[in-house]
Amino acid sequence: MNRVLVVDDEPQIVRALVINLKARKYEVDAASDGATALRLAAARHPDVIVLDLGLPDMDGVEVIRGLRGWTRVPILVLSARQTSDEKVEALDAGADDYVTKPFGMDELLARLRAAVRRAEPVGRPEDSVVVETDVFTVDLAAKKAHRDGRDVRLTPTEWHLLEVLVRNAGRLVSQKQLLQEVWGPSYGTESNYLRVYMAQLRRKLEADPSHPRHFVTEPGMGYRFER
Repeated sequence: MNRVLVVDDEPQIVRALVINLKARKYEVDAASDGATALRLAAARHPDVIVLDLGLPDMDGVEVIRGLRGWTRVPILVLSARQTSDEKVEALDAGADDYVTKPFGMDELLARLRAAVRRAEPVGRPEDSVVVETDVFTVDLAAKKAHRDGRDVRLTPTEWHLLEVLVRNAGRLVSQKQLLQEVWGPSYGTESNYLRVYMAQLRRKLEADPSHPRHFVTEPGMGYRFER
């Protein structure tokens, strides 16, 4: 049974989420401020976090950064902030997805399920593959990336994006294909997600992120992983 941490200071939204999640057999914890959210996340180890950005004690982006200092748990942002810059800021801080208020419960639950799936290990026989470049190594079986002899900390979404590109090494993967494979079939036009996450992969793995050798952009088309 998956555990969800709901972080929102609007009681009616928390109540609606708790009712709907429990009806679908999720275990649910709730917090109305950032400090309580960070404490509960450390104590309860949720499988996914639903986080409002407008909290009374701190900005939700600060909560995301605090969480990303020690955990890869999927974070689904739920916020009334709708501008592209605000979405990118949350994604750049380490959020996995972004749903704007008002929201449809079915869509939110579908995105939550997708976030949980992305974080689950996939034990396929063909996963026993290690891909090496001159800078980093990707171990598909262990779901880990290594650079300079150390593990590179990746979020579930960063890993999923990396995995899709590595499995298609040398081939162009379209923006639409990446969005649908990583975020789900209802995605296809959220190119800002890809820009943010590709920038993060380059920053963590490329020797020179401003002049990437391994994560190549094909303008207006998609991305290609080159060994």
